[in-house]
Amino acid sequence: MGLGRIGQGIARRLTGFDVEIAYGGSKVEGVPYVMFSDVQQLAAFADILIVCCPGGDRTRHLIDGAVLSVLGSSGFLVNVSRGTVVDEAALIDALENGLIRGAALDVFEKEPLIGSRLATFSNVVLTPHAGSATEETRHTMLRLALDNIHRVLDGSCALTPVQ
Repeated sequence: MGLGRIGQGIARRLTGFDVEIAYGGSKVEGVPYVMFSDVQQLAAFADILIVCCPGGDRTRHLIDGAVLSVLGSSGFLVNVSRGTVVDEAALIDALENGLIRGAALDVFEKEPLIGSRLATFSNVVLTPHAGSATEETRHTMLRLALDNIHRVLDGSCALTPVQ
């Protein structure tokens, strides 16, 4: 959906599969993808809607019943952003009524996911939000933390200051 750092990484990986890529949200210059300013229009266009955008009040339940209904009975929803972006009650309703074909969720509205009806569907894949849990990523995260600490202790600004 979004074409920030993560969205661009996903798009780059998908180009090898000869798929038509579109995105929503803010305009990104210099990309060859179709841009939709409305999430419902993007969902109507998409076979697979991959949600990658920031969480927060602005995006809370951005993927709601209306978006899921235009995604359609052959559409799949993939959420790798924040659990609050998807209205899980609307998603469960869409799955129960065949409004979408399936879903893959890496995040949930309430975590940990305990006793959710999402776990009962054979057309839903659920995983813990563990995309960054590779050894290489954790090493890079540790190196960045240590570099920040050393810079601050030396009297310099952190490489990645918290604003």
